[in-house]
Amino acid sequence: MLNQFGFSVESFRSIASRLDNTHFSHTGIVMTTKLETLLDKLKDLESEMVEELQKQEEEFSYEIHKRRVDFEDNVILRHRKFAKQLWNYLHDAHIKHILSAPFIWICIIPVLLVDVTVSLYQWVCFPIYGIPKVKRQDYIVFDRRYLQYLNIIEKINCAYCSYFNGLIGYLQEIGARTEQFWCPIKHARRIKTLHSRYQKFINYGDAEKYRAQIETIRRDFKDLK
Repeated sequence: MLNQFGFSVESFRSIASRLDNTHFSHTGIVMTTKLETLLDKLKDLESEMVEELQKQEEEFSYEIHKRRVDFEDNVILRHRKFAKQLWNYLHDAHIKHILSAPFIWICIIPVLLVDVTVSLYQWVCFPIYGIPKVKRQDYIVFDRRYLQYLNIIEKINCAYCSYFNGLIGYLQEIGARTEQFWCPIKHARRIKTLHSRYQKFINYGDAEKYRAQIETIRRDFKDLK
């Protein structure tokens, strides 16, 4: 779940898993006490995030009904006063931004192809593997269109960014669940970011645990059901 600060609980779990990867006993067994404590704190933090998000809804006078965002009528009228007319928006735009736009939008072609291909893979293969499917609506959200202070160009730009960045998260989660099934082994080298399933992976070099627990770990998706 993403919060108003722009990061997700999965990000915290990734940090916790990285900490876990640095705590070993002399016998090579991972010390999990600290990790379990961190994960408990993450659950409490997640609850606090939900409360803060609800406070934000009250502050800016909107409510979320399913996928729709509803503002109070007086707020909508106030927002419209801040909408920039198309002519003024285009007139104030930097020429270099206008010239770069085709290079941004041409990316939609391979992105759509990847979206269709990976979604088809998930639809066909995940039931075979016994992996829960990733829900697109948890990652790709188009809610900025309800903001009346955005003009049509700004709304289109926001929709494109929402789709592109949401798709990356959606694809990463599909890849994470796939990796848990086929190769649940942590890396030896530190990597920049860790996905949501990484904490379940077996430590690099732990051959005994790999052979003993691989079949259990590759089916451990009970937290998603």
